[in-house]
Formats: sequence, structure tokens, C-alpha cells
Amino acid sequence: MSYYYKYNFITPDIVYSTVKEELKSYFDTGAVDDLMFPTYLDKCLRKLGRTTYVISEEILYIEDFEARLPDNFFAVREAWLCTAIDGYPYRSANSFYSQADSATTIQVSPMTVGGQVCSHCNQSGCSGDCMPEIIQAVYKTNNERNVTYTKKYLLKPGNISVRGNCALDCANFGSSAPDSFDIRDNKFVTNFRTGTVYLIFYATEYDNAGNQMIPDNFRIREYIEAFIKYKVFETLSNQLTDETFQQIQQKLAYYKQLSDEAFIMADIEIKKQDVYAKQRRIEQDLNRFNMYELPNRINRYGWRRNN
Repeated sequence: MSYYYKYNFITPDIVYSTVKEELKSYFDTGAVDDLMFPTYLDKCLRKLGRTTYVISEEILYIEDFEARLPDNFFAVREAWLCTAIDGYPYRSANSFYSQADSATTIQVSPMTVGGQVCSHCNQSGCSGDCMPEIIQAVYKTNNERNVTYTKKYLLKPGNISVRGNCALDCANFGSSAPDSFDIRDNKFVTNFRTGTVYLIFYATEYDNAGNQMIPDNFRIREYIEAFIKYKVFETLSNQLTDETFQQIQQKLAYYKQLSDEAFIMADIEIKKQDVYAKQRRIEQDLNRFNMYELPNRINRYGWRRNN
């Protein structure tokens, strides 16, 4: 089982607004616009790597050697073959509301109570308004499902084409599992006919305006902002403006330098280990040479396994 850090993701509107406000004169005159901002954002995220994408989880039910991938699928991180085991049932998150349960049906008009027509008044068309103490019942139903799975082993990437849809940190690389998988035509294809696969993948998430979500990280946001400013002045350098070409080139070089420096800081930021990752690395270093210890060695005082 792998461990990973999940960023909080936000809309890039705040970055777009900052760029347009700081370069307000160029946008007000119509020299540039924000049409290419989503493209510039996509370049930034691809340059930083798949760490800047949302990590999602999905259960795939393989039928006839294949299953449909989620719509927001970008790349595989882990693919586990799962088997069903006996376990406790879990309640469905969906609820069904009705005016009848399994044993009683309530008629609205004329009102019936226990299968008998209301006789509080002698009017045949009584709707029950004269009996406010009788409230029509509503029943809520939650279904339970008794399905439990356990992860058995990692699936192996089947061929060269699937490696292009796997991240560089994909745990499936180097696996020695007998079963393999492939990705083509937005389908997850396996070499076994039926089964269950637990898929951890990189996904592309969008806000309500259709903008791709970005990690809520200061260094990453600073890099995206600096890169968009650099691309704005690159666009201006190819147009006729009130400024001289030399002035635009100086601004272009300045924002290009800011963009490169911001990329270095963002790249360092996403490679940093959190406290749990550092703890696991220290434990791995301590246990690295345990396999070479002699089990019957007694002259090394205090030796023990470090896990």
C-alpha cells in the first residue's frame, strides 16, 4: 500500500484576476485578453508533473475483460486486483422517500386509516381536512449492501501504450503479478474476464466555470501567475503597441526570469516530504540491512528490528 499527500484544490479565478488587475492597462485597451489563460494553466500543470492533479479512487468492475474509465481520468497511479470477502454490511448513502411502507398503504383522498374510510363526518367527499390531528405518514428507506473487498496484488502494465498512461511514481511498475492491464479507448482492459479492480488515478477536476482546478499551494500559485504574465508580454512583443520594442523586450525578459525562478521554487515545493513521509523514509533506512543480520548472532548487544 502506498502513501501520498493530497492537496486542497481551488479555482484559478483568483490567479486570473490578479494578472488582469496588475496588467490592467493592457487588458483595458484590448491589446491582450484572457482567452489563452486556460491553455497557459495547462502548460504549467503539465510542466510541474502529475503531482498537481487530483488523486481520486474508483472501483472498476471488470466484465468481458474491460471496464469503462472515469470521465476525469488522466493517468494511473495504482491498480489493485481485489477479491470479495465476508464482512459487515454498509448502508447506502441514497434514501428513498414514500408514503407507504411494506405493510401499510395510505390513501390521500378519501383518507383511510388502517384500511377503513374516515367516518369523522358524514360527507362522502371528505378530504380529511376536518381531522388535523391525523398526519399523512412518509417513510424513509435506506438499503444495506454486504460487499467487502480486499486488495491482493498490483496489476502489471501490459505493453508500451499503457506506460504512457501511468505516472512516473506508478506503483505498478516492476510488479511481478501474473495479471496485467492495458488502457485504450477510455477503457481499462485486463487479461482476466471478470473481477474487481481498485484504481487510484490522477484526475482532472474543473470548477463551475470550466476552469481546471489548481493546488492550493503558495509556490504553485506564484509560478502560475508569473508564467501567465510572461506569456502576456510574449504576446505583446508580437503585436504593435504604444511602447517601443525594446521596452517590451525588457519586460519580457524580466517576467521570463520571474517565471523560471518561480518554477524552481514550485518544483522544490512539490518534492518536499511531509512529516509522515520522512518518518517512513527513516524507518526504511534503519531496516535496509536487516536481511543481512545473522539470526543466531549474540555478540551484538541491543540489536533488534527497527519496525
